[in-house]
Amino acid sequence: MLTYARAQAARTGVRAIGPSGGACLRLLAAALGAKAVAEIGTGTGVSGVYLLRGMRPDGILTTVDPEPIRQEFAREAYLAAGFAAGRTRFIPGRALEVLPRLADGQYDLVFCDGDPAESRAYLAESLRLLRPGGVVCFEGVFQQGRLTDPALDDPATGAMRELVQAVRESKQLLPALLPVSDGLLCAVKR
Repeated sequence: MLTYARAQAARTGVRAIGPSGGACLRLLAAALGAKAVAEIGTGTGVSGVYLLRGMRPDGILTTVDPEPIRQEFAREAYLAAGFAAGRTRFIPGRALEVLPRLADGQYDLVFCDGDPAESRAYLAESLRLLRPGGVVCFEGVFQQGRLTDPALDDPATGAMRELVQAVRESKQLLPALLPVSDGLLCAVKR
């Protein structure tokens, strides 16, 4: 359940999506009638609970994280929220090593909440994974207010600026930057 997942996130220092961002994910999954969702960055299961709540009852969430203990927290959160074990597929490992093994064009939604420095590579993989009409979302785009401050040029903020520009300029995507949580960049694959 969300209370458990948020408590584990706070205890372990893992940043979790806020309630408004989670509600958007749930809404998008429901609007898409999502049956297959890929998540980059399991965390402690907060975003996964929102995604599963919006997905079809027969939908499967595939979640990738390099930390198996986080995936164990998420597994417990999903079971506590009432989701059958068969609704989730946990893949431990670095996203850029795991994603190439997932099937092309088979996902309705890809949610990216991993290493900001790898965001452009996540975007490329997401475009391959998504079916036409599918949606890719990136959490934490505002970088806690750093995105719009030109004086700040740390690697994570620079990577997010490059991602926003790439999504905005892509002919394959119809984007929107939503002012929820810490910025949720979403785009529909044309």
